[in-house]
Amino acid sequence: MKTPKSIEPLVRDGFVDEVLRPLKSGKEAAVYVVSSEGDIRCAKVYKEANKRGFHKQALYQEGRKVRNTRQARAMQKGSKFGAQQQEAVWQNAEVDALYRLAAAGVRVPKPYNFIEGVLLMELVTDANGSAAPRLNDLDLTYEQALEYHGLLIKEVVRMLCAGIVHGDLSEYNILIDTHGPVIIDLPQAVDAAANNNAARMLERDVNNLATYFGQFAPELLTTQYGKEIWKLYESGLLHPDVALTGQFKSSEIRADVKSIMKEINDAREDAIRRKYEQDDF
Repeated sequence: MKTPKSIEPLVRDGFVDEVLRPLKSGKEAAVYVVSSEGDIRCAKVYKEANKRGFHKQALYQEGRKVRNTRQARAMQKGSKFGAQQQEAVWQNAEVDALYRLAAAGVRVPKPYNFIEGVLLMELVTDANGSAAPRLNDLDLTYEQALEYHGLLIKEVVRMLCAGIVHGDLSEYNILIDTHGPVIIDLPQAVDAAANNNAARMLERDVNNLATYFGQFAPELLTTQYGKEIWKLYESGLLHPDVALTGQFKSSEIRADVKSIMKEINDAREDAIRRKYEQDDF
């Protein structure tokens, strides 16, 4: 196929041998299957900020560091240069998160290079070598739902132990390969220690998982892993092999079932919204 203009510099500099086919195009980015250094990989091309559909970026950008005060001032003023720097911070967040999480043993696509707004990374595949399906494209059994939910809760814990909260985790940004779930799409990832919204985002991520898998295993709908995980994190007791119960009891306060169900319903509504708004790889 014809090489997209955004990937031409990578072809010219030898990072990409050939663009084989488009894989997915959504509001945040376009993804292509490419040949690179003798392997089949994927190239994620970020779309310009004014063409993207992600909302409430300010919540996710809190706590993100910039290289110098000039950049920070420009971003605050909203100048053209500031917008460019803000876009760079947004894109670099995913790159940084992928490297940190891969090093921590979290199942994410392995990153290779990030050049001129194009992220080269591992192509996650199924048993036949084809691009792995997204979780929402699968019809799960009760046993699979419990297994995948358990694996993903462990991944959420590993992510938080590495200091990162996904921030928009759902069935639409989880791939399933031969070994289980692989987490993708991390430009909105937040620093758990630096972002005041991190606890709420973590709980929403976990509630999204409970809502989705609860369709197949209803007992997951009343679990409270998010609150339990964050409490352990705040207490300095969280580690990758921690034993979780899915229960959380506030001191001297009985569980508010109505509030729990409201959170679950809110998460379900968010999932419906994402179904129509989020279509990135």
